[in-house]
Amino acid sequence: MASSSQMPGDHPPVGPNAGGPAPGNMQAEVTAQIEKARREPNNFEAQVKAAELYYQIQRYDPSIELLLKANQLRPDDYQTIVALGLVNLDAGHYDVAEKWYKAALMKKSDDVVTLAGLAAATLGKGDARAASQAIANLEKVDPNSEDLPRFKERLAGLK
Repeated sequence: MASSSQMPGDHPPVGPNAGGPAPGNMQAEVTAQIEKARREPNNFEAQVKAAELYYQIQRYDPSIELLLKANQLRPDDYQTIVALGLVNLDAGHYDVAEKWYKAALMKKSDDVVTLAGLAAATLGKGDARAASQAIANLEKVDPNSEDLPRFKERLAGLK
């Protein structure tokens, strides 16, 4: 590994003294955040942060559990509703993801990320009619979406 002294002057520091948390410290931080969520079940931010950490390591079920708790604490929090769609989609729970994405779209019908998530969820469960409608809605809001060609190709495979 190159040392910081061999890098251009504006390059961020590298190596063991780069300034970021050491792997052991990172694990301790993750454990502390998860414990905080357990100790403080009514702390919305703690639930969301722990859910994000579980999501990052692809532990979707614990992430969903924490997001559901956060949703109970703040049922109208839009980002939590969208996150429940995303995590369920990535976990392969397409019906549940679709439910959460639809709930999010009831609050903000023109959110491109949520529209794309709904299209991916309906495609994932093989529902050509619902996927066609979701793709059309996405295209109406963002005709230049980079997801559209892939979604349309997957839709053609369903028909």
